[in-house]
Amino acid sequence: MSDAFTQALSDAIDDFAQERDWEQFHSPKNLAMALMVEAAELAEHFQWLSERQSGQLAPEHLDAVAEELADVLIYTLRLASRLGLDIEQAAWAKLEKNRQKYPADKARGNAKKYTEL
Repeated sequence: MSDAFTQALSDAIDDFAQERDWEQFHSPKNLAMALMVEAAELAEHFQWLSERQSGQLAPEHLDAVAEELADVLIYTLRLASRLGLDIEQAAWAKLEKNRQKYPADKARGNAKKYTEL
């Protein structure tokens, strides 16, 4: 990872797991499954809200959402670490692919998939 913050956070997450002897449980499969669970827990906070309500969360609700987002980030960084992936580089590369798939002049204000633009 090239970003110092991302690397420091990833290292802290790895240290946390190692201090607890959780390496044995953190196979890529298990981490991917845990990531899906955390993403579902995040989605649950928005499940029955309207579009407007979802953008106007009360502070205590926003705190709970922040915790779930943090869990998603932690599992994402842990999975990338276990697989030896540079997640920051992967994100930049994917953003560039998306720029090519969704040129601003064609995608602006449009929710169509890139194959339909």
